[in-house]
Order: sequence, then structure tokens, then C-alpha cells
Amino acid sequence: MDGDLIALVNKLQDTFNHIGGDSVDLPQIVVVGSQSSGKSSVLETIVGRDFLPRGSGIVTRRPLVLQLIHTPPSLASSSTTSASVKRSPPEYAEFLHVNRKFYDFEEIRKEIEAETYRVAGQNKGVSKLPINLKIYGPGVLNLTLVDLPGLTKVPVGDQPTDIERQIKNLVTDYVSKPNSVILAVSPANVDLANSDALKLARSVDPRGLRTLGVLTKLDLMDAGTNALDVLTGRTYPLKLGFVGVVNRSQQDIMSDLPMEEARQKEEDFFKNHPVYRNIAHRCGTKFLAKTLNHVLMNHIREKLPDMKARLNTLMGQTQQELNAFGDATFLGEQHRGSLILKLMTEFSKDFISSIDGTSLEISTKELCGGARIYYIFNDVFGHALQSIDPTQNLSLQDIRTAIRNSTGPRPSLFVPEVAFDLLVKPQIKLLEPPSLRCVELVYEELMKICHNCTSSELQRFPRLGSQLVEVVSELLRERLGPTSEYVSSLIGIQAAYINTNHPDFVAGSAAIARAGAPQAQPIPRVPSVHSSVADEDEETSSDGTGSAPNGLVPAHVHHPRSASASVPDVRRPAVAKNGEKRRNHHRSASGNQQPPPTMLQLTPKEEMETTLIRSLIGSYFGITRQTIQDLVPKAIMHLLVNFSRDSIQQRLVTSLYKPDLFAELLFEDEALVSERTRVKALLDAYKEAFRVLSEV
Repeated sequence: MDGDLIALVNKLQDTFNHIGGDSVDLPQIVVVGSQSSGKSSVLETIVGRDFLPRGSGIVTRRPLVLQLIHTPPSLASSSTTSASVKRSPPEYAEFLHVNRKFYDFEEIRKEIEAETYRVAGQNKGVSKLPINLKIYGPGVLNLTLVDLPGLTKVPVGDQPTDIERQIKNLVTDYVSKPNSVILAVSPANVDLANSDALKLARSVDPRGLRTLGVLTKLDLMDAGTNALDVLTGRTYPLKLGFVGVVNRSQQDIMSDLPMEEARQKEEDFFKNHPVYRNIAHRCGTKFLAKTLNHVLMNHIREKLPDMKARLNTLMGQTQQELNAFGDATFLGEQHRGSLILKLMTEFSKDFISSIDGTSLEISTKELCGGARIYYIFNDVFGHALQSIDPTQNLSLQDIRTAIRNSTGPRPSLFVPEVAFDLLVKPQIKLLEPPSLRCVELVYEELMKICHNCTSSELQRFPRLGSQLVEVVSELLRERLGPTSEYVSSLIGIQAAYINTNHPDFVAGSAAIARAGAPQAQPIPRVPSVHSSVADEDEETSSDGTGSAPNGLVPAHVHHPRSASASVPDVRRPAVAKNGEKRRNHHRSASGNQQPPPTMLQLTPKEEMETTLIRSLIGSYFGITRQTIQDLVPKAIMHLLVNFSRDSIQQRLVTSLYKPDLFAELLFEDEALVSERTRVKALLDAYKEAFRVLSEV
């Protein structure tokens, strides 16, 4: 069961290494020590083989994740029952980056060097990318160790100037993980207070709860000195304690001293040493390997609940990340049609909800969607209509000319209705530009809504998104023409028939009152060439309106003027007019040019008529403006907004739901597909890890 725990962690580690995930802090033993502290020799003695690169300066420049896997002797033995059956050697190794088995440990050393050069380069720099190595054999215990570059102080040779910072940052990343057990290797022939490994371990594990100390080179201590106080925990207390070891000397390595003999020499050293023989059973490489095995298994048991909780959290986060790429149930060619229908429906719902104001993503910064359309109708369009002055572009000359032209050769007794029609129709046409502009503004807002209906899932398929927008844009363009034409026809309808019987139209005596003229005022008859002021005025009805079969109101009602006012005679002979023209021409020639009298002064009758016509135009224009302000928004809503809203789903399906277009519409960016695949693999790994841990 204990071996299964370490094998389980090794399996999880392999899984996460394959997918590139390092978010799960797996229990492992991290080996830390300064250069030449004997760190590599300790690892080789535990394995029982020489396989690590050796040399001067920094040799380990990448983390080496070493998994030791114990194999039963019966399976690892080379003995056979039949000569024709070949057995593999008892020990072999596998690298994660190479798909082959290594039986020669010298080749393992060369492969580590080659892989280090490939990633870290030739300039003695370090890399955080680990090398994963598994060693199988009957002589090893189940362990997971991480060999880190040795701590250094001063760059040597061609080492980078910041080599100390690089290595310290790399080592700190590993030892700071709460699930890591720190194996701090220190030489016994150096004052323990100067141990770089213990100093770094204490910075991340101040209470010494997950630090195991290893003292090397006990045989090289000065005569008369020993490390008994350190090994018994009196000098530097650690919860996991200290283990003393004696490695092979450089002479032993050069003479290829077998590991079995080296271990025996180590065992004899502790048994025969006068100081260490009482604790010999707690010293040596064999005891260190067993201790590491027990420490790692206990550590895994202790961290299992935390690992499960961490995996549970990671699964939720990764699932959310995967959901951002869309519903996984629609992946595959067989689900393309369903996926396109789903995205079309979501696009249509987003478009409709934006108009109705039921969208979940409502902006708090600006008006949008249906609220913006309401603002266009009531504020923009309403203000544009109210700002129109119906008589601003009508001068007194225009009104008088229209009245004269409508009477022909005869003088009029009443203000002619023809003149009113002639003048009010162009003014009604003033309502057309703001009405058409209102249509355009609503169309632009619908186009904006259409472009904003791209959900996160739809962003996976840029071609489908652009086609959806294009189809809806085409639908809106189709409706823009009929809507504009109908709005123009509303203006034309209002100008086609001038209804002076409208109940809100102010005419007759009310129009006179609005114009500011008193009713039933007698007006002197204009003198003619045949008579003076002795002629009597024609009688009219007492209410001042008279009988008006050919006009809106009697023409003789006017504003009172002073008796001394000069009233020009419109019936004066032509000779007098020609004489006046000659006098005007003479004034022009003398440099004092003046316009004709008709441009400067109106007769009382003309003044009354023009004022009355203005009042009538204003009254009728107000009625028409109110009607247009009510009808145009209704027309736009019916012909453009509601029509598009109700037919968008049908138009999308008709235009795009075609099997031969599915592959093109559902084209995804390769980087997006790769990222989704990575997240999916990570989620599967988390689920598998959680399942395995749940069974423990």
C-alpha cells in the first residue's frame, strides 16, 4: 500500500508533465546543497549506480526529477527457465523526452548532458525546465527526488555574472512549495552555521517541519572533531532529524570502486567509529533511503486531503475555462447542424432582447437598443419637429405675391383659400427631412445592435459571426427603403389634402383674434380717380366675417391705422406709376437707391391678409406636425423594427442553414483549437487524478 502511494504520485506527476500542467503541488523530495557538498554522490549511492554528470563548476543546470521504482526480484532477475526466452537486464531507465529504455547507465549520463545543453545552452546558464528520469530496479526503494543545481556564490570561468541569483530563484521555486520535503545536504567538514542549504531551507521552513538534514564527508573532519551533536539534533533541531553518510572519495570514483564495496566501507566506518558506533544504525545511505521512503509516504498521506481539495478547485476552474470555448456536447461533425441552429437562436435572442430591454448585459454608461430607439423618437425626432418654424422661410412679399396670384385680375373681398393651400403645402414638406432622418437613426441603431450580438461562444467561429451580421444587415437594408418611402408618403398624404374643417384648426374669427385684429372694424373705401372719400363703404355682416364662399375670412378686416396714414391707391392710372418709376430711377442715378414702395410698405388690407395667412399656416402646421410626430414612430416600429425583430430567425435559417456551408461557417482558428484541446486534456487529467486519489 505504501509503495502504491508513491507509485500513485509518480503516475500523477507523469500525467501532469505530459500535459504541461504544474498547478498541482505533488509531494516530492527536493535535494538542496552547495556545489561540492556531495549531493550528487548521495543520490548515486541511493540508486547504486553512477549516472550523474561530473565535472568542475556547475554540472547540474536543470532540475532532474528522479523517480526510483522498485521492481520485484523475480521479475527483474535475468535467470530464465528456457534458453530461448530473453530477459531484460535487472535495472534500466526511461526518460520522459525519449521513447526508449536505457540499460547502460553511461548512456544515461550522456543523455542528461545532451538534454541539458539542448535547453540550457553551452554558457553554463541554468533552466527551470526539468528532466524527468525513471530508474527501475530491485535494488532501489520507491522514491521521488528532485536534484537541483548546486548553490554557488561567485561565478567561475564562463559562468553568467548573475549565476547566484539564477540558481537561488530556481531552488526557491521548488523548496517554497508546501508539499515538498527539503533534503538539505551539508558537508560535515564545514561549520554548519555557514551551510547554504540549511539557510535556504530555514527561510521557507522556519520551524523545520519538512526539512531532513544530511551530513556528508564525516570521514574528512579534522582529527578530534565530530558531528555527534548535530546528528542527535542538539545543535540544529529538525523534526525529521539528520542522517550522516560517507560517500565515495574522488580516488574511489576514479578507480571505479563498486557501489557494494562503497556501502560496506560506509557501514564499517560508522560501526567502528568510537563516537558514531552507538548511532550507527541511524547512519549511512541505506538508512537514508529507508528514511526518505517513510518520510515521503507519510508526507503523501498527510497531504492527500489537501491534494483532493486542490484538484476539486482546479477541476471547477478548468471546467469554467473550457466552457468559455463553447458547449462541448456540440463538438464533432455530426453536431454541426445543431450547433449552427443553437448559435443562430442565441444571436436572434440577443437581438430581440436588446430591442425589448431584457438583455442580461445592460450598459450603465450609455443608452442602447430599445431605450436608444425610444430616445430617438421622443427626444431627437420630437425636438427636430418642434424646432421647425412654419413661416420662417415665408416673407411678407411671398405671402402677398401668393395672395395676388390667387385672385387673378379681380380684387378679392376675402382672403383666398387657394393662397393658403399654395403656401401651407411647402411648409408641410419641411417635416420630411427630420422624419427621414429619424428612420436613418433607428436603422443605424439596429445595425449597432446587430454588431453587438456576438457572444463569447460565437467568437469561436468568426466566419459564422460575420455571416450572421451580414444576413441581418441585408434584412435591415431591405426594410430601410420601404420604411423611408412610407414615411415620405405620410408627408405627401398630409400635403395632398388640406383639411380646414379639422376640429383643432383655428379659422374665422378665432384666427382674427389670434392675429391680433379687432373684429367688425369699418374700413374706409379706397378713393378712386372718379370719386373722393364721398363713396360709402360696402356693408358687411356685423361679426366681421361676412359671407365667404371663396375665402377663409373677409378681406376688409384689417388692423386700424391713423387717419394721417397715407394709403396708396392700387387703382391709380399707369401714367402715375410710370412717373413714379421715373422718379425712382432718378433717385437711383443720384446714388440714393431705394426699393419699390411695394417692398417697403403694405396696405392695411395686405397687412391684415399676410398676418392672417401666417396665423392660419401656423395653426394648420401644428396639427400636421402633431400627426407626423405620432405616425412616423409607429410606421418605423411596424415596418422596420418589429418586422426585423419577427423575421430575423427565419431569415437566418433560410440563408445559412445549408449543410454545404457548415464546414466553412464553423471554421475555427488553429490557436483556439489548440488551446481548447490543451484545456480539455488538463481537465481530463485533473478528473483522473481526483478519481485515483478518491480510491485511496
